[in-house]
Amino acid sequence: EYMGKSKKQPESGEEKNQAKKKVKELRVLDSKNAQNLSIFLGSFRLPYEEIKNAILEVNEAVLTESMVQNLIKLMPEPDKLKMIAGLKEEYNELAESEQFGIVISSVSHLLSRLNAILFKLQFNEQVENIKPDIVAVTAACEELRNSENFGSLLSIILLVGNYMNSGSMNAGAFGFNISFVCKLRDTKSTDQKMTLLHFLAETCELQYPDILNFPDELIHVEKACQVSAEILRKNLDQMSKQISDLQHDVNNFPSRTEEKDKFVEKMTSFVKEAQEQYEKLRMMHANMENLYRELGQYFLFDTNKISIEEFFTNLRNFKNMFVQTVKENQKRRDMEEKMRRAKLAKEKAEKERQEKQKKREQLIDMNSEGDETGVMDSLLEALQSGAAFRRKRGPRQGNKNVGCAVTSLLASELIKEDALGAKKPRRGLKKDNEETEETLDETSMGTSSRQN
Repeated sequence: EYMGKSKKQPESGEEKNQAKKKVKELRVLDSKNAQNLSIFLGSFRLPYEEIKNAILEVNEAVLTESMVQNLIKLMPEPDKLKMIAGLKEEYNELAESEQFGIVISSVSHLLSRLNAILFKLQFNEQVENIKPDIVAVTAACEELRNSENFGSLLSIILLVGNYMNSGSMNAGAFGFNISFVCKLRDTKSTDQKMTLLHFLAETCELQYPDILNFPDELIHVEKACQVSAEILRKNLDQMSKQISDLQHDVNNFPSRTEEKDKFVEKMTSFVKEAQEQYEKLRMMHANMENLYRELGQYFLFDTNKISIEEFFTNLRNFKNMFVQTVKENQKRRDMEEKMRRAKLAKEKAEKERQEKQKKREQLIDMNSEGDETGVMDSLLEALQSGAAFRRKRGPRQGNKNVGCAVTSLLASELIKEDALGAKKPRRGLKKDNEETEETLDETSMGTSSRQN
């Protein structure tokens, strides 16, 4: 009975009334906006007065980019904020979100302040997003214009193209569209094993090896092809507008009513710095566009029709294709060399096999009839080379190597004849196994004596 779960005691009437008093009704804001604003304020856990002072002082140590963005997004509309400000006498009876509205409503030009502060916090990031793109395109234009190796490669392409088009209407061209370089892989040899780009790369390797270094001279092309000139121009125009709007707000901002209000002071110095940064970016951008136009005149393409992104994307693709083609040529040559060596090894092995077969055919079968001359010639050759005196040492085995015994016997006979100087006709050899076994030991002893 004591171990059982205790039943929940019903709430008394007084407790219900106290719970109802704790829930404060919203007077101006709707429940969704009020809840979002309350969650946001609870995440920072800062007193409302401290948030207000941070806005007045433009305190970047407190006001982060994320915080200001949420304030702009969740801040009640000006008319509702004005209505909340009228409930100042009922502050304690209001919900937290509306209490915050009463505190923050005392800041004049609140939305303009927040937008200006956000622009100040994001300005350096905007500069860092714009400046590298301008630098990349500018550097890519200069690298391409000054690359002698790339220019030499284009000359070779033009020469090969005129040779291939000789006799046609396209022969004798003075130039070609730069986008054509990406189509060099579409022209293939009759056996479909090599493209025109493979041929050009191999020609450069054999005759103009310096041209192979042109990809290393175009290091900014990869970055330049990712730059959108349209987006770059829009970002600069947006920056110019924001600076102009901020300058207008600062010039027309009312005199401060609170000692902590440092908005005009800090924004005046910021506007001056921002304007200087923008002027530098604008000059860099103008120089970039001028270099691109000059590039269009040099390579004969319309810069109004071909964007920076498209042009450098084609160039990047060609550069990567050329590098890959050089690797494929080297791989093909390695494979051909491997096949050539395999063929030579095969031919050598076949030649050795044929030589061995020829030697085997020259050996006379011991059991053939009436062909003693061939036997004697072979034995003389074996005597001269010393092969007749080489034999493996080991236990004597019956009639296992009869052929070796016969050879040793004949060699012994020849040696004896040579020592006596006799010019007698050579005696015939008996080939029965019994006589061979009887003379085997004597022949071996005679051979050893001769060698000694």
